[in-house]
Amino acid sequence: MSTETVHPILAGKRALVVGVANEHSIAYGCALAFRKLGAELTLTYLNDKALPHVAPLAEALGAELLPLDVEQPGQLEAVFEALARHSRLDIAVHSIAFAPKADLQGGLLDCSRECFLRAMDISCHSFVRMARLAAPLMTEGGSLFAMSYHGARQVVPNYDVMGPVKAALEASCRYLAHELGPKGIRVHAISPGPLKTRAASGLKDFDLLLADAVARAPLGELVDILDVGNTCAYLATDYARRLTGSTVYVDGGLNIIA
Repeated sequence: MSTETVHPILAGKRALVVGVANEHSIAYGCALAFRKLGAELTLTYLNDKALPHVAPLAEALGAELLPLDVEQPGQLEAVFEALARHSRLDIAVHSIAFAPKADLQGGLLDCSRECFLRAMDISCHSFVRMARLAAPLMTEGGSLFAMSYHGARQVVPNYDVMGPVKAALEASCRYLAHELGPKGIRVHAISPGPLKTRAASGLKDFDLLLADAVARAPLGELVDILDVGNTCAYLATDYARRLTGSTVYVDGGLNIIA
């Protein structure tokens, strides 16, 4: 995908994008879109295994690259200590979620307490922690984004434990929008339709979910990572300066179909 700047409406702004795993990641689509609009980037990678996949992407985007495993004490704080060396932070994207595969492919009734708490910590509370650290650096306001899914609002077969977790994430976005609004910081949950990412591949019968999305969405096609990135880029500009607290669907209209 091209990284050429098309219009530098985000020039002079810095975006943190958490959750890039490879070139198919939603987070990478966000990074591409921000960079095309002129933003400077800081990306994170999970661990040494992920680094060879993420480093070339960061280099192509001219992005700062930092390690981040939100389960490791101090790593999230270290990212924001590094960001504090820059003059500003304007945009932050949280695109990480996790539950053990066995629990993703079993029902909610069979989800253990340990799994539920871990999924909630990584997929939801880490966004709250990120917002707490980001807010002091957003001295001129800013935008925070968290990635959700329609299974937060309605039952999606086989989504199981992640449904309640994403519901909590969407509620957290609304409450953070309320708390951070006086600081000029806007918060949105972004709800993409199903797309072929590494994380989604862990869901049971995911290919059937993709086929169903194409069959039922009014636009009749799947979305891609740039559709999601472009939506976040728009919401990060002054064109959307009075929008906050929303769950924004990027799914070809699938969410309106019963």
